[in-house]
Amino acid sequence: MTSLNLRHSVRALVLDGEDRILLCRFTLPEPDGDGASTFVVWAAPGGGVAPGESPLGALRRELREEVGLDLAGRAEPPHVWHQEVADPGMSKGYDGVVNDYYLVRTASFVPRGALSDEQLAAENISGMRWWRPRDIVDHRGPGLFSPRDLATPLTALLTGGVPDRPVLLGR
Repeated sequence: MTSLNLRHSVRALVLDGEDRILLCRFTLPEPDGDGASTFVVWAAPGGGVAPGESPLGALRRELREEVGLDLAGRAEPPHVWHQEVADPGMSKGYDGVVNDYYLVRTASFVPRGALSDEQLAAENISGMRWWRPRDIVDHRGPGLFSPRDLATPLTALLTGGVPDRPVLLGR
């Protein structure tokens, strides 16, 4: 049996006092496309865990870089979701991804990280937005969410609280 080369990433479910979630708009090239066509995925801020870096260290770094949220001096955020997706087209150079999601509660803020617009664009980030769970349910595109059925586990988290163990997510 061959082992898969999965990219390990961390993501933050950044929720404000109104239970809105901050999502990044990723504009990605169509897989197997001509390079000219793109699609949009709304996903939690975060990114890859660098060699030698802890998951929480990566989460702190990614939040500072992408949205400008500093976790210094805060309690360790709970690990609430775990996702594994085997799909060679999902992340260049990998057979898929592992996403570990952490819950971060904060006051609402205007997201502006340390990365320049050009650096964000190089990471395929083309915008950010606060979403109410109902807006996610009612959204008819363009664009997808990651995970695809984001509203279901998000609603469960908001109504049921932090789980004892990370919830396993589908694609």
